[in-house]
Amino acid sequence: MLHSGDLDFSFSGLKTAVVTQVKSRAMETQKTRADIAAEFEAAIVDVLVAKSLAALEQCGVAHLVVAGGVGANARLRARLHKAAAREGFSVYFPPPEFCTDNGAMIAFAAALRLAQDAGKRAATDGMFSVRPRWNLAALAG
Repeated sequence: MLHSGDLDFSFSGLKTAVVTQVKSRAMETQKTRADIAAEFEAAIVDVLVAKSLAALEQCGVAHLVVAGGVGANARLRARLHKAAAREGFSVYFPPPEFCTDNGAMIAFAAALRLAQDAGKRAATDGMFSVRPRWNLAALAG
């Protein structure tokens, strides 16, 4: 993912690789479990930092906001602060207690939207199509 040339990322393959490692190795020691967890975290942080830097450059912006649950990760915060100092961009994080799962935020936003639009639609108009792997660039256009 680091050298893909795009801004896409998915950690499902990485998660599968970790599961395979866990199943194929003796997980008897705390050190083995800690080493695998640390390498998993390091790989994710490497990708998130690289893709964030690429996005800043591609979009021509100098401000990065990190939100959601991942924003609570101390290693990610440290790496992005270091990159910001080196590369000259600003990075913003909410306080860790406000770094929660985006799913809950999206569900709340959807509930507000539904309540706002309730009088504008027929009661049966609530169906939608699920679009996995929806190209987010299509939304911007």
